[in-house]
Amino acid sequence: MRAAVIGAGSWGTTLANLLAHRGHEVRIWAREPAVVESINRGHVNELYLPDRPLHAGVAAHREIPEAVRGAELIVSAAPSHAVRAVSAIVAQAVRGRPIVVSVSKGIETESLAFMSAVLEETLPDLSIVVLSGPTFAQEVYDRQPTAVVAASSDPTAAELVQQAFSTETFRAYTSGDVIGVQLGGALKNVIALAAGMLEGMGLGHNPRAALITRGLAETTRLGEALGAEAGTFAGLAGMGDLILTATGQLSRNRSLGVELGKGRRLAEVLAERRTVAEGVHTARAAVELGRRTGIELPIAAEVSQILFGGKSPGRAMADLMERELKAEQWR
Repeated sequence: MRAAVIGAGSWGTTLANLLAHRGHEVRIWAREPAVVESINRGHVNELYLPDRPLHAGVAAHREIPEAVRGAELIVSAAPSHAVRAVSAIVAQAVRGRPIVVSVSKGIETESLAFMSAVLEETLPDLSIVVLSGPTFAQEVYDRQPTAVVAASSDPTAAELVQQAFSTETFRAYTSGDVIGVQLGGALKNVIALAAGMLEGMGLGHNPRAALITRGLAETTRLGEALGAEAGTFAGLAGMGDLILTATGQLSRNRSLGVELGKGRRLAEVLAERRTVAEGVHTARAAVELGRRTGIELPIAAEVSQILFGGKSPGRAMADLMERELKAEQWR
């Protein structure tokens, strides 16, 4: 297949490399001219995936129309806050009916729309497949085994994506729960921020285990209110991705949380970073989704207060622990 990857961050670059090794013809669009030059001249993305040579079949482009021309598969890998603007440019250039694969994990802040909904608006009449699961880019590049979920309302499109991406170390399952797969991928970043804060405060395994468990519970409740299937959150796109992101040393959201737990300010930490920690954008959106659906999200609410309300992680933890006592509720 001819594949176009829109977004040359570490994840987009890794997927482009994976697809090229699968035998697909791959073009990747990068916003930064230096990334385009680095990939085309040296077959490496020195900015976002340094020291990892790319398949010679990956060709980088500075203009989106060049990247998507003739594509049968388009991978949307821009940060969630940029997906609408970038996909609108794709819409002007695309021809035919390529399948669109969304790999951006987040919720649009203004509209509270999931990425699949954004893509359905900007790329109408095309089949959208969401690909999500426990995947650190570096480990996928290194061909360490993992598994993901390809979710779509179009089963044929989901199966095609499953076949296009699956290798001996990258196993894709299919699902029809588009909302659940995306919500799991988005809210796990918020919980990972909280897990990092606990670590930054010098706390141990007990609080982290409790946090992950209760974080998954509030994600499941919100998901069911939005029409998702509860079982999705016990799977790869829910529990699997949450465990990875809340505990893994390569997690951008966890590491940002560590710095906040040490008492540093959000703006100060973000100024030092080139890559996006999606949980920052998602926290506020999650709280608003909870408000609109009538679902209480105590962890997400406290994370949002730390990020945007000036609340200290210590005070937030105390407020969570001192909430009214009740029976455990999962759903």
